[in-house]
Amino acid sequence: MTEMIKVQIDSVRVHLMTPQRLVVLKQLESERYLPIWVGPYEAEAITVALQEVEMSRPLTHDLLKNVFGAFNAHITRIEIVKLQNDIFYGSIVAEVNGKEVHVDSRPSDAIALSVRAHVPILVHQSVMDEAGIMPEEDISGSGESLEKSPPAPLSMEGAARLSVFEDFLGKLDLDNLDDKDKPGGKDKPDDEPPADKPDKPKKPKKK
Repeated sequence: MTEMIKVQIDSVRVHLMTPQRLVVLKQLESERYLPIWVGPYEAEAITVALQEVEMSRPLTHDLLKNVFGAFNAHITRIEIVKLQNDIFYGSIVAEVNGKEVHVDSRPSDAIALSVRAHVPILVHQSVMDEAGIMPEEDISGSGESLEKSPPAPLSMEGAARLSVFEDFLGKLDLDNLDDKDKPGGKDKPDDEPPADKPDKPKKPKKK
């Protein structure tokens, strides 16, 4: 049986100098994290659901959840199943008429749906082994992370978690990143057109 690791959403982070967003998943009962770059719209969809913000009309992921329900498809979990060529591959798992159905999905969309459907997020062992990161332990073996003191008070646990992602972000070339799920890895090919954001028509020049 394929070994899957249960994770939870640790945080959704924003890079202050670029429009990049980072969803950080944390392995349960472990200090291992899986960071995934996502687009700003997907990050907002996840954040809105986490904060339980009431919307007057359903957003795209609310609509997707409603479609599953309308066809008597019970969402049981979402999975991040593969990391290939720096692209994450996800799957929405649902039960339909007693049968298990797997629907191919970008991890960012699957995560946004999982928050709304209140279902677990599972990551394949090979993905976590390849892209997961852990806080560096103290040389003395105390298990505490060595880092500079932050300007505002932080708990030891919170400071250790923050240092992990500061180190991670410091090693990335943010100028060459696009708004797709990255380890970062991204979750769709480079030649796929952007979704939900049509180009605005250009205004004619005045003579």
